[in-house]
Amino acid sequence: MNTPQPTAGPPTPAGPAGPAGPAGIAAADRRAETRERLATSTWDLLVVGGGILGTSVAWHAAQSGLRVAMVDAGDFAGATSSASSKLVHGGLRYLQTGAVRLVAENHHERRVLARDVAPHLVNPLTFHLPVYRGGPHGAAKLGAGVFAYSALSAFGDGVGRVISPARAAALNPALRTENLRAVAVYGDHQMNDSRMAVMTVRAAVQSGAAVLNHAEVVGLRLAHGRVTGAELRDRLTGAEFDVSARLVLNATGPWVDHLRRLEDPGAAPSIRLSKGAHLVLRRAAPWRTALATPVDRYRITFALPWEDQLLLGTTDEPYEGDPADVRATEADIHQILDEAAFSVRDAQLDRSLLTYAFAGLRVLPGGPGGVESARRETVVTEGRGGMLSVAGGKWTTYRHIGRMVLRKLASQPTVPLAEDMEPLSGLVRRVPLPGVANPNAVAHRLLVDRDPGARMDPLTARQLATHYGSLAFEIARLVRADPALGERVHPDGPEIWAQVVYARDHEWAETVEDVVRRRTTLTIRGLDTPEVRAGVAAVLGLPTE
Repeated sequence: MNTPQPTAGPPTPAGPAGPAGPAGIAAADRRAETRERLATSTWDLLVVGGGILGTSVAWHAAQSGLRVAMVDAGDFAGATSSASSKLVHGGLRYLQTGAVRLVAENHHERRVLARDVAPHLVNPLTFHLPVYRGGPHGAAKLGAGVFAYSALSAFGDGVGRVISPARAAALNPALRTENLRAVAVYGDHQMNDSRMAVMTVRAAVQSGAAVLNHAEVVGLRLAHGRVTGAELRDRLTGAEFDVSARLVLNATGPWVDHLRRLEDPGAAPSIRLSKGAHLVLRRAAPWRTALATPVDRYRITFALPWEDQLLLGTTDEPYEGDPADVRATEADIHQILDEAAFSVRDAQLDRSLLTYAFAGLRVLPGGPGGVESARRETVVTEGRGGMLSVAGGKWTTYRHIGRMVLRKLASQPTVPLAEDMEPLSGLVRRVPLPGVANPNAVAHRLLVDRDPGARMDPLTARQLATHYGSLAFEIARLVRADPALGERVHPDGPEIWAQVVYARDHEWAETVEDVVRRRTTLTIRGLDTPEVRAGVAAVLGLPTE
């Protein structure tokens, strides 16, 4: 790992004596108020799990008029949902299995996200798919594949085609050209999954949902054999409280069977887990395109320019341990670097460039065959106590999955919510996430701000625009009121202290890890030094780690 230079810590006004948050309410008081609201109200729907599925269902259910509560034992998107490949894509490899309709649906959702729902968070990305002598696929096959792939998106990202090795190397000097026969080109998108999750939680709250992270379900409430709520423990304070709900939705991802067994101790396993590890490295060369290199018939290894870094991965292997213990191992690191070396020059893969390694778990339906060829689909089941459990899913189609789950809720004869729900046909299908704006326009406004105290440098302006959209102007107002908050958290990264304050006051950041790993990119850049973590703890009003 790299060892960045230390930072002096947060400016004094951002410390524990600094801004307390909206209306001057301290974070602990706001959290206590949320617990009180959860415990004293009766909710139509309690969503357990704040990842891809839980946030989408909470958002769409609140839009439909239901009284929605959502809790998570950790942070929102604190596990699998912030450990993805950061892609919003149609799924090129699905074509070889004949899943043409699935690819077309994925493309539709991808383009809706990029154009209407989250243009400030979802960015276009050109992919190069290199064809090497002796590889698992030939140039003609991949050329036809990327043409069909682009056709299924109505050529919205251009026409899939094949280019020469020389042309590809000119666009991406890090590309390995030995034995390279051709390069297929196609278009997809990428995003920051943690930021997508936070914005979706914010959208759910704006639609009326109540949310609380770091709140663990320790038991289920039962009445006449039916699940009527949950018993919870605040992991930060130890406070225990109950939540009453007409329906409980189990959207806990890798922990879905754990919660099912609280309802029915004899419940059989319903899922299997596949581990996917990734690496983040500092870039040693310009990267204008992404690389998607076939490893075998089913798997592709990615090398993606992301957050000014290089993202490599992923693995795909069965996982049977505790989901809380999943991590990238030394074997994972070696495998990813070795597979990346098929198409990436050695200078870019030097171990000294590694800043971060992480792993997540794909939740797959149970069944025969290996995890690498398993179906990536969403499954909804009902337990004997009436609790619904949902598993599977991906960021590309997370809005579609949220609507699908709501339709499932409305169609269940035992679910007492259908009469209260706004018909899905009456919902606006392309409701944007908070902050929707053209990120280029936002960055420009931040750069030309006439107030010297609120003016941003180009890297910070761009980072704010692509992580917050128009909400970046709220962060600029913090800097205008206190210019010290415009100082960088670490000199080698774009984040400023105003973002830490904003995460505390508006984005449910409760722990240092919430800030450095998910509200910002400090961890993935290898910049979460002890000095940085101590400064963030001071802003959050926490003891120094």
